[in-house]
Amino acid sequence: MIGSLSGTLAEIDAASEPLAAIVVDVSGVGYEVVVSARQATRLGPLGSVVKLSIYTHVREGAITLFGFADRTERRMFELLIAAHGIGPALALAILGVHPPEQLAQAVASGDVDALVLVPGVGRKTAQRLIVELAGRLGSLETLPGSVTATDSTRSARSEVRDALAALGYAPDEVRVALEHLPREGTVEELLRAALLSLAPHR
Repeated sequence: MIGSLSGTLAEIDAASEPLAAIVVDVSGVGYEVVVSARQATRLGPLGSVVKLSIYTHVREGAITLFGFADRTERRMFELLIAAHGIGPALALAILGVHPPEQLAQAVASGDVDALVLVPGVGRKTAQRLIVELAGRLGSLETLPGSVTATDSTRSARSEVRDALAALGYAPDEVRVALEHLPREGTVEELLRAALLSLAPHR
């Protein structure tokens, strides 16, 4: 069982967005790891030294390594794949849109609209996921590196999401804009950043 990998980023294949396949060279051995597209953009250029927390998924003789920024993100992934109808690829896609603290808040507040921003998650799946995860997220509080976003930041992101929808942006455009927002800021600052990121696409 591989719990973590530290090595050189040798390859990135982001053709299967919202997921990406990377190769981490560890002392001459290349390990293929599946990460979210968001995570892939944060690893740096080829040749960078990377360290990932790893979940080893074994199924019908196939072994797939899923990579995460830290143990908290990996733990949230484990909680997601334990939910009915959520496979590893969809769980990773969810974390690609909502980091653990944001996902925990969406679940705690019953924010179905936030979850349906994830490609492949419809309203019924989002509702079921909220119900299943609601009683399990307390375990994240004991993990090293677990961070809870401030109420003001969460509220600001929700207002930005609603504002973009009101301006006529499609769910996919809203999702992409929210992925690239800073972690903190006022509603005005975050909305300005979102609109700037969307401007080249219109």
